[in-house]
Amino acid sequence: MSDNVPSPYRGRFAPSPTGRLHLGSLVAALGSWLLARHHHGTWLVRMEDLDPPREVAGAAEMQLATLAAFGMTSDEPVVRQSARHDLYGNALARLLASGNAFECRCSRSDLAAAGGIHRHCVASDPTRAPAIRLRVPDDTVVSFEDGLQGTVEQRVDREVGDVVLRRADGFWAYQLAVVVDDADQGITDIVRGADLLDSTPRQILLQRALGLPTPRHLHLPLIVDADGHKLSKSMASLPIDDDAPLPALRIAWQALGQPVAVLDGAPTVAAALRIATREFLPDRLPKVTSLTFAAAHNNAAAGAV
Repeated sequence: MSDNVPSPYRGRFAPSPTGRLHLGSLVAALGSWLLARHHHGTWLVRMEDLDPPREVAGAAEMQLATLAAFGMTSDEPVVRQSARHDLYGNALARLLASGNAFECRCSRSDLAAAGGIHRHCVASDPTRAPAIRLRVPDDTVVSFEDGLQGTVEQRVDREVGDVVLRRADGFWAYQLAVVVDDADQGITDIVRGADLLDSTPRQILLQRALGLPTPRHLHLPLIVDADGHKLSKSMASLPIDDDAPLPALRIAWQALGQPVAVLDGAPTVAAALRIATREFLPDRLPKVTSLTFAAAHNNAAAGAV
């Protein structure tokens, strides 16, 4: 396994169809799109629709329509995880055959005393349908250099434990699916929100177990309040207005640390994106974004200029 990634640049935006896109997801989409354009690369959209109990009917189509309204469409056909079960099954079979994965019948209540972290099986019901977990050896430390957040290190065995790859209900876990998809699509650069930063070490560990390359990572800023706390879920989930995209586009641009005045006067989304592509500087990306964007977000959600 090599950590070297190929060129040219291939990035992606991968939402889950659990509702309409909101400011946080727009910032992630725009940031990943701009970085792909900055590097003259390819930008893909992948729909992570592997959790039917959480999905909202029609949400995938709404999200794609929102991206289109903001001038961002996938450079290749949109991939849907729900059509890729064979790929995940093949990867899981390899992990089981190599001894890197194992069956586990532990429930959440079984692991409660250990804070939910699995280090050895303590199942109270041997007849329970098994999950499949990645075997994480003792003293497993994974570190990587994030393109924005700097050096990240995680003691995976103590902080995460043995990672679920397929749930007891039969659904694929996010960690396995995202690793398999990124490799299959040739993704060289993963750009996403910093709320997924702590998932990266376990994904790197899984890439190593499968002999897959590790892409470069850049985790975009979370939107926080004046005290540095993550923006409340209710505010973060305010939908953006597809019919009046320019205000929200300017807010997302500013949230990425770019000078908002650059986009003033752009009459259309297409014109704004042309300017943004020309003027975007990755060195301006902040590690966090202040609550000052929340009030503007409320206006953008309402379509105000």
